[in-house]
This record gives sequence, structure tokens and C-alpha cells, in this order.
Amino acid sequence: MTKEEILEKLKYEAILRGLSKNTQDEYYTKAKQYQDYYDKPATELNIDDIKNYLYYLLTEKGLSPGTINTYNSGLRFLYNTTLNSPVNGNQIPCHHKQRRFPDILTRNEITALFNACDNLRDKCMLMTMYSAGLRLSDVSCLKVMDIDSANMQIFIRNGKGGKDRFALLSKTNLEVLRAYWKEYRPKEWLFYSRNNTGTHITPRATQDIFRKYKTLAGITKKVTCHTLRHSFATHLLEAGVSIYHIKQLLGHADISTTCFYLHIIKISELNVVSPLDTLAERSNKNA
Repeated sequence: MTKEEILEKLKYEAILRGLSKNTQDEYYTKAKQYQDYYDKPATELNIDDIKNYLYYLLTEKGLSPGTINTYNSGLRFLYNTTLNSPVNGNQIPCHHKQRRFPDILTRNEITALFNACDNLRDKCMLMTMYSAGLRLSDVSCLKVMDIDSANMQIFIRNGKGGKDRFALLSKTNLEVLRAYWKEYRPKEWLFYSRNNTGTHITPRATQDIFRKYKTLAGITKKVTCHTLRHSFATHLLEAGVSIYHIKQLLGHADISTTCFYLHIIKISELNVVSPLDTLAERSNKNA
């Protein structure tokens, strides 16, 4: 098979298995880059070629363990499923991801970000991301009909893992959304591409918008669009919202994923007293 034929077969197998559109695109891109690197079809490459390619990505390209794992998954799907030529997983193990605490935007920084927006569409988009804790792909693909003002919720269709869910719709966000709709009159997609393609804004364009206003707001932290989601969860925790409620709002399948935010929250925000500080108090009561 040629390189192109292999990629078409990979796309066919991914669709056949009901993988999400994002996963389909990821696997396709990773397989294409792998074949282009060697300028050979994958059928002419072996396990040593896979290892050398991953080594190149890690040492020369300097990609993170998490990113390396996405290549690993894509190449496993390419060989194990598309080509029916299983590779030894022990020879290309996944990397252990070192999860570091991400930077969180303060409430003042969130306000500064919104105030820096010079048009209503961009402000509305960033505000929706923060107020509902949405992922980049969630907000980019929203439709007008997904805003359910009667039940104060936002319908997220085909989210991460191909799952539908509901997210929180805040009163303030609804007011801005209504003002945005009156001015822009979006029809199907809530946030259209500015390239007049008739489709929704791309995640990359949304990232560019965030970076623009982050700079204008004078925010120097190393943050991305996803930081708005992290900040949403952290601010809810600081306000005393149950971790189980936050899990539901974020659409996490496993509570352990949500519990990561327990490590981010500042100790000073917990309003917890050490048992050492209560020993003297108990002693005085018992005296």
C-alpha cells in the first residue's frame, strides 16, 4: 500500500470504531507525520523505526511526555488496528506524565482579561469558557440551540470521549450571550469563523484570541485557554462547592481527575485549623 492508501484505511478504521472526530484527526496526523519523516509507507517500517522516531521526538524535538504518548497511541492504532500488524507494547511503553501544578488566573486577572476584549464576540466566547468550565473544543463547536436558558444550562455535544453532557449557564453569561446574539445574529453556530467559511470558529483561532487579550490584559503567567477551565474549578472549590458537584460540571468520568484540583487550592483558602492548635483549647476545657 502507498502512504496515502494507509492513511485512508486508518481513517476508515477510526470511523468504523466510532472514535471521536478529535481522536480520528489525531491518529491521522500522527501517522502522516511518521510516514513523512521516513518518506516511506508504514508497511515498510518496523518496531525499530517506531522507537527511533519516538526517540527523535523526545530528544531532538523536545516534546513533552504527554505529547509523546499521543504519538505512541496513534502509531499503535496504525499498526495494531489499521495494518493488523501488532507491535510489542513493552518495546514502546507510554511515558509517565509528570503532572505539575498549572498557573491559575485570579478573579482580578479574569476580570482584566474580559475588560481587555475590544469586541463583544471575543468577550462572550472567553466568558462562556470560564463561566461554564468548557474545553477549547467545547466552546468552538457550540450551536445557538445549545444555550438552554429555560434550565440555565449549556448542552455540550460530542465532548471529550464522544460524550454529551450539560454545563453550567450563569446569569451574567446569559446576559452577555443575549447582547451578543442581538448584535451578531448567529444562526447555526454560536461563534462563526471570521473567514466566512460558514462554519464554526476553529480551536486554533480561539487560542489566538485568548493570547491576544492575555497580552493586552498584562497577564504574564504561562497560561492557555485551558487555564480558564482550571480557574473555574479552582474558584468553585475556594467557594466551598463540593468536589462531586465540580466533577459533574466538568464532565469528568473519574473523580480522581477532579481531585487534582484539591492539590491546587491554596491552604489558606481551606479555612482549616491544625489539630495542634486545638490541643491547648481542649486542655483548658478539661481543666
